Amino acid sequence: MGNPYPKIISKIKDQEKFKIFVWSLFDFANTSYSIVVVTFLYAVYFKQTVLGGEPVGDFYWSIGTSISMLITAFISPVLGAIADYSAGKKRFLLIFTVLCITSTALLYFVGKGDVLLGLTLFVIANVGFEAGLVFYDSFLPEITEPKNFGRVSGYGFAMGYLGSLSTLAVVYPFISNQMIKESFPVAALIFLVFSLPLFFFLKDSRMKREVKESYIMIGLSRVFNTITNLKNYKNLSLFLFSFFLYIEGVNTVIFFSGNYATTTLHFSLGELIVFFIIVQSTAIAGSIVFGIVADSYGQKRTLMASLYVWIFTILFAYLTSDHTGFLTIFLSELFNLSVFDVVKNSFYVVGLLAGSVMGATQSTSRSLMSKLTPFDKKTEFFGFYSFFGKSSAILGPLVFGLVSFLTGAQRLAILTIVIFFVAGIIVLRKVKDD
Repeated sequence: MGNPYPKIISKIKDQEKFKIFVWSLFDFANTSYSIVVVTFLYAVYFKQTVLGGEPVGDFYWSIGTSISMLITAFISPVLGAIADYSAGKKRFLLIFTVLCITSTALLYFVGKGDVLLGLTLFVIANVGFEAGLVFYDSFLPEITEPKNFGRVSGYGFAMGYLGSLSTLAVVYPFISNQMIKESFPVAALIFLVFSLPLFFFLKDSRMKREVKESYIMIGLSRVFNTITNLKNYKNLSLFLFSFFLYIEGVNTVIFFSGNYATTTLHFSLGELIVFFIIVQSTAIAGSIVFGIVADSYGQKRTLMASLYVWIFTILFAYLTSDHTGFLTIFLSELFNLSVFDVVKNSFYVVGLLAGSVMGATQSTSRSLMSKLTPFDKKTEFFGFYSFFGKSSAILGPLVFGLVSFLTGAQRLAILTIVIFFVAGIIVLRKVKDD
């Protein structure tokens, strides 16, 4: 008789690879919503069509963003604790996924002047998307070993950006024919189709426990217990605070990059598509490369490097957005281009740099969080991870929108983003990553 163990080990590895693929496919699915609604088409459509291009559009958009993130921030820890206790991650993920898909499809009915309807549907869709990520992220410790958290998290984000590129390719004919609102139900359909494998093939690993009180009370009591015992998780608390600060910058870039390009730099929809293709393409490579680097050299070091790139990127965007600035004039003379061409081409470079660290920052944060989190409280702690991430997305976009509205200059508003990255780095230095 031969040794059966190699075959058994091979089978286990194949099962793990399949789980990782199915899990990452959900990232492919949900980015159809984020690219079409949050980052690109609906963000621009809301300001240019619904509000007729008025500057107050930035402020309204930041209000909608902040409300949705505030709701998500406060329900996520409770939902996470409930899911930990009831083995209900997949059930909650399904509920919030359906909520996001339905609201995204209904954006088709938002037209000129429908500010309240447009914001309401966006808030509901964004709550569905962001709250769902709590349960999606918490599957990571169940599908692979800690030594592979970095690269597997990176694979998920890379698959997500591949989904963004695929979605842009699908909706491009609609954009070319000025059928912008028709792209919203198309994005919802893509989300639906590619999210189904996770619900069919991935299972919760925890056993459901018999309880005599409501899950809501259990969730609230576990969250209260976690908060009161945070002093026992000092390192994790420091990381969450750092995450709260630097993810402000990332979220603000995601929510306002499309509006910034069209309003300040006067990008056409065609030029905006090219910009986002650059961002998504470099994000795929960045997510994979930084994920591998994180496993080899440490999540903290890798994360710090990505934040320094972010600071350089934002400052470069600020300096090259000024038609009369010294850097713009210098580049104009160096490459024999008009200042207008320099401004637009420089923003493509900004997209390349931002893309290279956008997925990397998020995926490395997720893998470091998985590394620092107690296994038996993974969903509950990922609820707090979501709380800090989502609550941070209240302040950053709101500050950006307010500064943009008060000064009438988005260029000045982007400087506020640098502050969050610098503060995040200062706190992250104190986090231990053994």
